[in-house]
Amino acid sequence: MTPAVVTPGAVTPDLVTTAAENTTSLIQSVDWLAIAPPVVVAAMALIVLVTDLFLPERRKPLLGALTVAGLVAALALLVPLRDGDRSTFCLNEAATGPGSAGACSYTADHFALVIQALVLGGALLTALLSLGDTRKLPAGEFWFLLLSSASGAALLPAARDLATLVVALEVASLPAFALVGIKRGDRRSSEAALKFFLSSVVATAVMLLGVSFVYAATGTLHLTEIAARLDDVPGRLDTLAQAGVVLTLVGFAFKTAAAPFHFWVPDTYVGAPLPVAAYLSVVGKAVGFSGLILVTVIAFPAYADVWGPALAVLAALTMTIGNVAALRQNAGRARSAVRLLAWSSVAQAGYLLVPVASAAYSSDAHIGSTVAYALMYAVVNLGAFAVAALVARTSPGNRITDYRGLYATRPLAALAMAFFLLCLAGLPPGIIGLFAKVTVFSAAVDAGLGWLAVVMAVNVVIALYYYLQWTATLFRAPEAASEQAPAAAREETPAEAAVSAPTRHTAPASLTAAIALTAVTGVVLSGAPQTVLRFAAVNLF
Repeated sequence: MTPAVVTPGAVTPDLVTTAAENTTSLIQSVDWLAIAPPVVVAAMALIVLVTDLFLPERRKPLLGALTVAGLVAALALLVPLRDGDRSTFCLNEAATGPGSAGACSYTADHFALVIQALVLGGALLTALLSLGDTRKLPAGEFWFLLLSSASGAALLPAARDLATLVVALEVASLPAFALVGIKRGDRRSSEAALKFFLSSVVATAVMLLGVSFVYAATGTLHLTEIAARLDDVPGRLDTLAQAGVVLTLVGFAFKTAAAPFHFWVPDTYVGAPLPVAAYLSVVGKAVGFSGLILVTVIAFPAYADVWGPALAVLAALTMTIGNVAALRQNAGRARSAVRLLAWSSVAQAGYLLVPVASAAYSSDAHIGSTVAYALMYAVVNLGAFAVAALVARTSPGNRITDYRGLYATRPLAALAMAFFLLCLAGLPPGIIGLFAKVTVFSAAVDAGLGWLAVVMAVNVVIALYYYLQWTATLFRAPEAASEQAPAAAREETPAEAAVSAPTRHTAPASLTAAIALTAVTGVVLSGAPQTVLRFAAVNLF
């Protein structure tokens, strides 16, 4: 048989077919609807930045309206995604070899949808809090940074490989540094930004070291492939893999403000503009916890015996330190409302860690408890910050004593604040807060973590003191009125009554809308708390 001879420059049909097949295997089909929410927010950030260059100063409020419109559009794009999972940027076996089929870098599943709704909703409420309060801030930079951070936060829950996860985390974090320190010339703001930056840089460095160890042990960055390969890690690489898992979790512990990596939270919240503090307390926490859930439940189930007990101890430590510090803050002379909310957010992070730790001992059904608790916390905590922003307009110090007699001057705001605090405490009529705490408590009991359930119960009782004391302050008589009570025997003239009457200040419509929206949402969910758990039900396996 005469062998075939291929002359130089000639192309045989077989070579053409092979080249075509290889080219086709490398082509990625992009589901544009699946990636639309973070893309729309990122595109709007660029639009705001460019528009700021051409707008006169008197038209700067238009940038806030563009920001709100972009976030509303991104939220609306989540609606078509609710019908099922949609994956994009997936590897395929023909392109990467055996064992790679089905590994995706971006998956718009139900978990991603719920967290994206939380993140974008939180960013929208932050924008409403900020409208009208950016007069002393560079408006263009503020809105651009807020949208940029929100785009990274929306990308992270859909990430399914460690590279995309780290990039999304940094896209969400880097603009937040600038947002914290955006008050130019404010020493406290600059100090807060520096502390936040240094702690986050350390966390990122530790996390990247852990990711590199995991990659060295498994040879892949995709979460599902890491889970498969960690089951068969050779003995000589097992120590390296365990170190990688631990370091990765430590990095995320910084992001979630888990003790003992929480030290940056109080000063950062106090030094940052109030809307930015609200954003960090909700969106920043959602970003950290969604990343932690992805790496533990999807990537590291083989090392559940490592991260399960560690997260359980961190949960107990975090909730205890947060509540004790909030208790001390409430008893102190300064009694800063924002600092108390900061310590309260640390304690809430401890509650959020409980179901994640429980997932190491039983099915991932408990992850839904974390998501449900995060949704409840986002609504009521943003509402509390909205009322704090209202009080700060007349009392820049924002001490807890500034809330005394709020019911006399702003009864609806006082009732809303009382409702938010009772939700955080887990007391009626804040049924949604009670419901969320019961689901977290049940997750610990079902997982056999009875000791952690006891610690949580003790901390809930501790938290009642400062939440109820703050609530009672809202309905006490104003200090001026109580001091003048003994002298009230004589009859006041109309002019004197007008002078001594509580002063009312008109609140911006956007701030009023934020308070009303969070209050109505909290009341509705308190009437149907099971709705949250059904919406938050996720299955990551």
